[in-house]
Amino acid sequence: MEINEMKIVSIDDNENNLFLIEAICSEMGLNVISFSDPLEALMHVLQNHTDMILIDYMMPNLNGLEFVKEFRNTNKTIPIVMITAAGDDDNIHKDAFEFGVNDFLKKPVNSVLFKARVLNLLNSYQNRMLIEDKAKLLESEVKKATQKLIEREHETLNILGKTAEYKDPETASHVARVAHYSKLIARELGLDEKEQELIFYAAPFHDLGKVGIEDKVLLKPGKLDNEEFDIMKTHAMIGYEILKDSKSEYLQSGAQIALTHHEKYNGRGYPKGLVGDEIPIFGRIVAVVDVFDALTSNRPYKKAWSFESALELLKEESGEHFDPRLVEIFINNVEEIKKIYSSFEEQE
Repeated sequence: MEINEMKIVSIDDNENNLFLIEAICSEMGLNVISFSDPLEALMHVLQNHTDMILIDYMMPNLNGLEFVKEFRNTNKTIPIVMITAAGDDDNIHKDAFEFGVNDFLKKPVNSVLFKARVLNLLNSYQNRMLIEDKAKLLESEVKKATQKLIEREHETLNILGKTAEYKDPETASHVARVAHYSKLIARELGLDEKEQELIFYAAPFHDLGKVGIEDKVLLKPGKLDNEEFDIMKTHAMIGYEILKDSKSEYLQSGAQIALTHHEKYNGRGYPKGLVGDEIPIFGRIVAVVDVFDALTSNRPYKKAWSFESALELLKEESGEHFDPRLVEIFINNVEEIKKIYSSFEEQE
């Protein structure tokens, strides 16, 4: 913005003083709006864009100090010049500075001093606005670049999360539903938005370790024998080992989920036999949703259970396999669970 485009408000109950300031501002090529009523002026500057205020100290109804104090409650940056009589007490200046006045002029106004001080303040104000605009622009660009990085990371996570599907008989729908179910429970549990986002993108890695399980065990259509089941159980540690050294917080969460989603609340799970709250909350959440979705999905070796039957199992295993709080949250939000299930059902 050019100096001659900046808007100046002049306030003085003496018409002659207003005319004088208007004349000097006209010589400088400045736009000035004059007010003899300080209350009317206050309403104007609170509701309209203003770049500088020139205000007399001694006025009826609302003096200069009261005006400045009120105006500074909503605006701390616009420069204010107070015009005082030659004999005014220095304490007025002290109070005015404390309230937010930037400079003073004495009556009668000296044209040379007026021009110098007003131009100096306007230039300083203009430069500060330019710096702030550049800072806001830079901040905006940084936000855009950061958002693009986040979107690319999410895209990469989605691709990596599908890795196990190429060996596992489970489907992309299972991975998607587990992610959405997990975020739902995290939300209802009271976890913050960042944690909800973490589990949403990390939950799909729960079975990543199955890439390390030989096909004759992983793809066996019937029930696994004890030896085969021991081999299958190693997928929890394999997934953890794949992800644990990543610097990505999403993949670190994925490592934690991979390791702990087969732990049981009663301590009879694997691989470490953790009990209750020893199991990280992400692992406890995925334990519930993974079992539920596995039960309600068709597999080569079994037909899908009904929702009712799967919910009954969650109730039976509440406090045994599963964290009771999470089972309660899951059941209380079953209508939203059904919507998520339906959204991805067609991908089976």
